Amino acid sequence: MSETASKAAGTSAVPDPDPGRWKALVFIALAQLMVVLDATIVNIALPSAQEDLGISDGNRQWVVTAYALAFGGLLLFGGRIADLWGRKRAFVVGLAGFAVASALGGAATNEAMMFGARALQGVFGALLAPAALSLLAVMFTDAKERAKAFGIYGAIAGGGGAVGLILGGFLTEYLDWRWTFYVNIPFAVVAAIGAWLVIREPASGRNRSPLDIPGVVLSTLGLVALVYGFTRAESEGWGDSVTVAMFVASAALLIAFVAVEARVKSPLLPLRVLTERNRGGIYLSLGLAVIGMFGLFLFLTYYLQIVRGYSPVRTGFAFLPMIVGMIVGSTQIGTRLMTRVAPRLLMGPGFLVAAVGMLLLTQMKIDSSYTALLLPAMLLLGLGMGTAFMPAMSLATQGVEPRDSGVASAMVNTSQQVGGAIGTALLNTIAASATTSYVADHIGGAGSRPEAQLVQLRGMVEGYTSAIWFAVGILGAAALIAFGMVNAGRPGTTTVTSSGDGDGDGVEDQLKVPVIAH
Repeated sequence: MSETASKAAGTSAVPDPDPGRWKALVFIALAQLMVVLDATIVNIALPSAQEDLGISDGNRQWVVTAYALAFGGLLLFGGRIADLWGRKRAFVVGLAGFAVASALGGAATNEAMMFGARALQGVFGALLAPAALSLLAVMFTDAKERAKAFGIYGAIAGGGGAVGLILGGFLTEYLDWRWTFYVNIPFAVVAAIGAWLVIREPASGRNRSPLDIPGVVLSTLGLVALVYGFTRAESEGWGDSVTVAMFVASAALLIAFVAVEARVKSPLLPLRVLTERNRGGIYLSLGLAVIGMFGLFLFLTYYLQIVRGYSPVRTGFAFLPMIVGMIVGSTQIGTRLMTRVAPRLLMGPGFLVAAVGMLLLTQMKIDSSYTALLLPAMLLLGLGMGTAFMPAMSLATQGVEPRDSGVASAMVNTSQQVGGAIGTALLNTIAASATTSYVADHIGGAGSRPEAQLVQLRGMVEGYTSAIWFAVGILGAAALIAFGMVNAGRPGTTTVTSSGDGDGDGVEDQLKVPVIAH
């Protein structure tokens, strides 16, 4: 293809902007908020739900695990379905299914019904989440508009979890735990109706090739085994035989998956999506950042409620500075600078600012001042993560051929989901070990019950800060990967290396326009 022809192809491939794209963003953002809320809102309600439904301590983890396994295991499949059916249809079906599953969870009368509802939420979430992100990728083609759209999306993706803590606290304290499920229904209904009326997806982006059944089976089983391995490691220990078996099985299944994808004609996950340097760097750095963030939510929630005695509602409000920081970092810093500087110059420093915020939290004591320590730490964490997440989400789907945008979006969600499972298990284990060691060393000197309780509280804080030190290092590693692997220039000036498969179809030429060509 000549240079003139390729430029013409690149120009003609970019359609006029969708006039309804900003309205569509409202409904896509609403759906994303619902999914992110659900990840934390149920945690607040779990003690009440456990008591009402008679769920044993040994089984209560399945309220969280059933969702995580279905969501994490089916994300790639969900992304491919979105490419095959069309993102709008997958998005609306995902919303409808999520609403039904939420209604079942709210109406649960026993633990089996609750676990089933949570798994069903995960199934439809795995269809919904990649479709939402890939819709943004195909609807916003102007660099500045794309920056604004992904800024809003990134702020919601980052801050929604903290909003879930506030909402979960209110609903549990003043209404009933069942409302933490029912609250999803109005979100889903409004988002589905709005999306159906407003979204007009470009028809040219469909991937109608046959479904890769071996890839679906291998990836789903491999990811389920991986997520369950980390989840079980948290409760049963890393040396548990089933935990080890899960990790071995996961490695074997995922290696087999990569081998199959390299050979089949229509792979579930085209390796060109993974092997492009920028996307590979983003998946790695996002996964690492989420490991650190999940530890933070977990430990700060326990610290505020158990050590400091905050109510669920007050705990939720304590996270507000982080939400504000994420919104400012994403919609102001990230959006304003994304079209002016290379993505790595937002991602790397963003992760480092978040690491500084995390570093402050290593100084926590049982009587630490919220205003002097926790508030500035959470502001820095929010600013850093908001600034880093927005260009990462945008670049993860930039330069992807339209037919691959669903699976590329699914990989963003997969890296976050697996990162969350690893973070929860790894940092919890570190914290528990440090707490046990501290209590064993100091409990002998406690002469009375109040003194023993004080040792226990100090031991808990010692465990949290020990784990947070690891989170600081993990965020530092995320920054190094962002600086080292993400080499794309700012939109509109530098060609983003194509993820093409070497067939000489001129995709790289098409990517000289500011964002993905459709």
